[in-house]
Amino acid sequence: MAIHKGSEGVLKVGANTIAEVRSWSIDESAGTIETTVMADAARTYVASKTDFTASMEVFWDEEDTTGQGALTAGAEVTFNVYPEGDTTGDVYYTGTAIVTGISRSADGDSMVTHSISLQGSGGLTETTVA
Repeated sequence: MAIHKGSEGVLKVGANTIAEVRSWSIDESAGTIETTVMADAARTYVASKTDFTASMEVFWDEEDTTGQGALTAGAEVTFNVYPEGDTTGDVYYTGTAIVTGISRSADGDSMVTHSISLQGSGGLTETTVA
């Protein structure tokens, strides 16, 4: 069994690495359609459309113009998540997503952070780095 540390991960917008990533998550879901008829003793369902959302927290880096800078509210991007790194043979997830929100915050004892939310548009694909 292979296990991986979060510190191995890499996030990219297209081919551009996003700088200063602190954390990330991807949530996939599938809808269901009820197929129960009156004679059934229990409810039955079939799978319907899939969906994904993603989020990340980054330390703000205004010099990262092609990574963080590409993640503006309303932008449609190709979002790539490499949980184990981005070398040949590593698995990663890719999909088109729309940036739906950016929350910026800081206090006197912390770094300036941005929390970025994305809504998938189309499917999320699992593939391998060539």
